[in-house]
Amino acid sequence: MAELKTKETEHSVIEFIEQVESPGKRADAYRLLDLFTETTGYEAKMWGPSIIGFGSYHYKYASGHEGDAPLVGFSPRKAKISLYFAVGDTEREALLTKLGKHTTGKACVYINKLADIDIEVLKALISQSVQFLRRTYPSPDSE
Repeated sequence: MAELKTKETEHSVIEFIEQVESPGKRADAYRLLDLFTETTGYEAKMWGPSIIGFGSYHYKYASGHEGDAPLVGFSPRKAKISLYFAVGDTEREALLTKLGKHTTGKACVYINKLADIDIEVLKALISQSVQFLRRTYPSPDSE
């Protein structure tokens, strides 16, 4: 089975954010760090080289594939800021219609800057994702 690339690491979240070239993206990354931390209650951790994740859960698919992933997260990438939320819950789709200017990929929501979105809707998306994943993948020793 393939080794998962996105694992929790001991790298510094602050050092990673300080490497962000765009001052605007760096400022947004610090704001997102505060928003995700306050909303989830979890400390930020680096997942792989470029994802800032909050909390974690263990998943196991019917195919037998399993692993660990952050409950929610973000990455201030060069082109856009990637936001990571759980997929599969209809509430996510309803919230995304109210978020503001964004695009979506399979599991990612992409924004240019925080000013383009509704922060209260972002907080609702964070909370919804954490609750959905906790229900879908209950942990025997819930954090």
